[in-house]
Amino acid sequence: MLWLRRLGVTLIVILMGPLISAANGTGKIRSDWYSASRESAGIAPDPKKITDPILQVYAARAFSWRGAFAVHTWIAIKDQNAEDYETHEVVGWGHHDDSGVLRSRTGVPDRYWYGAKPVLLTELKGQLAKKAIREVREAITTYPWPSSYQSWPGPNSNTFTAWLIRQSPSVKANLPPTAIGKDYLGPLTFIGSAPSGTGIQLSLWGSFGFLLSEVEGLEINIFGLSFGLNPFSRTLRLAGLGTISF
Repeated sequence: MLWLRRLGVTLIVILMGPLISAANGTGKIRSDWYSASRESAGIAPDPKKITDPILQVYAARAFSWRGAFAVHTWIAIKDQNAEDYETHEVVGWGHHDDSGVLRSRTGVPDRYWYGAKPVLLTELKGQLAKKAIREVREAITTYPWPSSYQSWPGPNSNTFTAWLIRQSPSVKANLPPTAIGKDYLGPLTFIGSAPSGTGIQLSLWGSFGFLLSEVEGLEINIFGLSFGLNPFSRTLRLAGLGTISF
C-alpha cells in the first residue's frame, strides 16, 4: 500500500541520522559506566581566578545506545566572587520517588558525561549572567516534574534544561535537535515558546510538532526526533547528528 511505503521511507530518513551517528563514533555507544571518565573537560574558567558571575549550558552524548540519538544537558552557575560552581540537572537513575530526579551539586561544572566530552552551548558572564542566575534559580523551584523521568518523549534531563531556559529570558540558549525531551510541554499543554524561550512551538506530548524561532529556526519533530534548518545561522538541524553548518 502507498501509505505504508511512504511511512517506511519517512522512518528510514528519520533514523538515518542516528545510524550515521552510531557508525562514525559521534554517538559512541558506551556500556562501562563504572570506568567511564567523569573528569573535567577543561572548558569552564577557574572559579578561583575569575570573580564575575558565570552561567553555562552544556550538552554531552547520552550514555549507552541512547548516545546515538540524544544528548544529556545541564546548567552550571557561579555567583559573584564564588570559588565554586553549582550544577543543576535531572538524572533518571539512582533515585526514589521521595527523593526526585532533580540534582543540584557543587563542584566541577564541565565533567565528561560518563565518557562523553561535553560541549558548551551558551556562556554568560558579568551583569547578564547575574540576572540570568536569578531567573534560573527561581525557575528551578517551579519545575513541574521534579519526581518524574521518562527517557522518551519526556520529561527528562532535556525537558528540565529547556524549562529553565524558557523561564529565563536572559539565557536564550539554542538546544540541539538531539536534546530529545526539550519539546515536551506537559500532558495538557500543546502550544508554547520554543526551548530557547523565543518564537512559537506546537508540540503533542513531545512526540510530534514543529517550532519556529529566530534562535532555532524551523524544526519539525516526528516521534521525538527533530530535523530542520536555521537560515539565520546557516545551519541544518538533524536527528542523531545535531547542528551542522553549511
